[in-house]
Formats: sequence, C-alpha cells, structure tokens
Amino acid sequence: MTPAVVQARKAGIEFRIETYPHDPSSQSYGSEAAEKLGIPPQQVFKTLVVTLDGKTLAVGVVPVASRLDLKRIARAAGAKKAAMADPAEVERVTGYVLGGVSPLGQKKPLGTFIDQSARAFATVYVSAGRRGLEIGLSPQDLARLTAGTFVAIAG
Repeated sequence: MTPAVVQARKAGIEFRIETYPHDPSSQSYGSEAAEKLGIPPQQVFKTLVVTLDGKTLAVGVVPVASRLDLKRIARAAGAKKAAMADPAEVERVTGYVLGGVSPLGQKKPLGTFIDQSARAFATVYVSAGRRGLEIGLSPQDLARLTAGTFVAIAG
C-alpha cells in the first residue's frame, strides 16, 4: 500500500487500482501504463515536478500523450520561469521514485496544476506511487485531494 492509496482510502473517494508488469528497460512510464492497461493515452496522466523561478517546486499533471508546457505552468503559478526539477530533489521531496511519482500522498504536498483536458473524463489514471501501479479516480477528486487547479498546461 502506497501513500497515494492510503490518502485515497482515508478520503473515502471512489477509486480503482490497476497493476501491470513494469518493464525495467522502459523509460516512458506513462505510455507503458496506457499501453499495458489498454487505456487511451489521453486518459492516463503523468506527474511532473518543476522548479519555479529557481526556488519553489510545483507539480504538473498532463496526459502521457502530451508534453508539459513550461511557460504555461509558470504563468499559471504566477512565476516568470519554470524548469524541470532535479530528479534527486523530486524523489526526496515527494517520497517517490521517478516513473512512480504520484500527485497523491507526497511527503511534502506541492502546488498542483492539472491539465484541463482531465475534465473530459469520468475517470483519469495517475501513478499510485510505484512503477506498475496506477490509480483511477475522478478528475474532481484528484483536484480536491491535491488542492489542484485545472489549467491548460499541456503542449
């Protein structure tokens, strides 16, 4: 049981857990999840951590079929600039390994921005905190549990 699953259970929301055999040679974790679970890549979201103005960390949640637009997330966060965060810092702050970073149950909750395309689905899938483990939940519950904001951040 990961911290992400624990948070969802404590919140009493409706969710589902999906597992798949993770291929250790895969570097495209989100695409691997979509493919192995047979879920459209527009419905599976990856969790990316950025540094805003070189100081603050924030989370961008975008479809695995898209890229995170750094200018858009910076603007949404009220920052001048965003850059991908250092992988070691991401793991230390979130408590998750890369490829298994969940927007839920992070050691230190970060400001979260969810691409507005998530609203088109009854259920979206994000990492449940481990490679090979996804959690499906409503976009509204994802936003509520992360104190996230829906905004156009996918490029």
